[in-house]
Amino acid sequence: MKKTTTVSDFVVQRLHDWGVRRVYGYPGDGINGLMGALDRADGAIEFVQSRHEELAAFMACAHAKFSGEVGVCLATSGPGAIHLLNGLYDAKLDHQPVVALVGQQKRSALGGDYQQEVDLVSLFKDVAHEFVQMATSAEQVRHLIDRAMRIARDRRAVTCVIFPNDVQDLPAVPVPPREHGTVHSGIGSTACAQVPGPVALGRAAEILNAGRKVAILAGAGALHATDELIHVAEHLGAGVAKALLGKAAVPDALPFVTGAIGVLGTRPSSRMMEECDTLLMVGSSFPYAEFLPPEGQARCVQIDTDPRAIGLRYPTELGLVGDSRATLAALLPLLDRKEHGAWRRGIEADVEKWWRVLEARAHVAASPLNPQRVFWELSSRLPDECVLTCDSGTAANWYARDVKLRRGMKASLSGGLATMGPALPYAIAAKMVHPDRPVVAMLGDGAMQMNGINALITLARVWRDWSDPRLAIMVLNNRDLNLVTWEQRVLGGDPKFEASQVLPDFPYARFAEMLGLSALRVDTPEAVGPAWDAAFSADRPMLLEMVTDAAVPPLPPDVSLAQARAYLAALWQGDPEAMRTIKAAAREYWASVTA
Repeated sequence: MKKTTTVSDFVVQRLHDWGVRRVYGYPGDGINGLMGALDRADGAIEFVQSRHEELAAFMACAHAKFSGEVGVCLATSGPGAIHLLNGLYDAKLDHQPVVALVGQQKRSALGGDYQQEVDLVSLFKDVAHEFVQMATSAEQVRHLIDRAMRIARDRRAVTCVIFPNDVQDLPAVPVPPREHGTVHSGIGSTACAQVPGPVALGRAAEILNAGRKVAILAGAGALHATDELIHVAEHLGAGVAKALLGKAAVPDALPFVTGAIGVLGTRPSSRMMEECDTLLMVGSSFPYAEFLPPEGQARCVQIDTDPRAIGLRYPTELGLVGDSRATLAALLPLLDRKEHGAWRRGIEADVEKWWRVLEARAHVAASPLNPQRVFWELSSRLPDECVLTCDSGTAANWYARDVKLRRGMKASLSGGLATMGPALPYAIAAKMVHPDRPVVAMLGDGAMQMNGINALITLARVWRDWSDPRLAIMVLNNRDLNLVTWEQRVLGGDPKFEASQVLPDFPYARFAEMLGLSALRVDTPEAVGPAWDAAFSADRPMLLEMVTDAAVPPLPPDVSLAQARAYLAALWQGDPEAMRTIKAAAREYWASVTA
């Protein structure tokens, strides 16, 4: 890197010293100083230009998820800073370390209702509540960057530093004067206690050993504890359910892994939670109480790195604050090895039956494609060590249930915020982090029209830099905001409101080809598998436009009487697709009972 001269040069150098090698963003005159410094740095930090600041924040979040590093995004003042917010809230709610650097008007203009002047400290106070500060002098900058990076990393939080554009061009002060009123921060690692004490571990073992019907719920905090989860489950004769962000925590092929939990979950997971007498929650903040054991039925041990999460979702008898992998490893020698009796055999039988049900549902006829078939055909074709990203909507339902992840794969989506639009920017960031690994992005046409079309332009620009160019983008083209349509029917008892739900058709495959990407439009069941094969053997990213049937219902693991009544009420009120949805639901039900 060239010699540090301005505050902006120092910021780039300091980020580099912290290990930052990539920044996602979009330029603007409010950050001209920082952009100039990045240019002068001769590639020491790569700048990835997104098509929109929201995409940059999504990419920074995904960078953190798939690398374990702090993600960094950069935006200009006013409108650019505002655009970051959705992606930053995605990072906040999924507890990802992200630093946002944003510009601001000159200090002398602040308070004068100047053009693009926004009170950014107040604006970012919620999403970056752990640390948000505005630089007003060159002497501040070192400790602002240091604190933003350290707090983001160690608290797994979003932080923000705001730079007025005149501050960016001030002479740098790499070492503040040694005098009253200055702060002298530094760069370094942080050592934390990873394992609770022996007394707490002993109490946890007593609770778990006493259980006859033990259920484990694994979340994103257990993604690095695969072996430990498997060993604990084998010792206790337990089944393992997974919150959606924890889908890659344990392989789906294991016979005691019941899969996803919740509205997007599986019947084996629901049954296990309904009948267990002991619950071990590991790294999960799954929010839906109706899918956890009835209160008072199960004794609960919870492991989490954040003490604020203990006892939040279920009454916890004992909370262990520590790293999931290290805590489970320390707990394992204290656990009794139980015989795998009726409880474990019942879980495995449920799981085996459930996979047959999913296969039968996936092969139910639809017009033209059953969306479940698209995901079912994907599972057996997933390349080793691939990375999967998914969007919100019915795509997440099918991903949660039908896709079998193997050991070594990574996968994520927007969990806490469940926002639309991150699948493709996530996938691009995943390829930036792992250019040698195949990536799959799964999204609906609503998310594709919201953000994905623009993200394709970025993809077309950057893919040639990857050692493995394979990135499969699967778009469910059903011309419907499908999940909300079904929610209107099943939760609200309202018929499909076509003015709000029908999407304009768009030539996704042709658009991708126009950008120089590969693409296929698929509208026959027999072509689904070969299309996936083509994507995983392509010499560049490939978009698969799957023309699917919006009438296929994303059935929850159990349909309540209230949901059934609401659905019938929606049909009674003249749902425009009443007969199609009735026939599709009947076929799904018949496939389930005959599998």
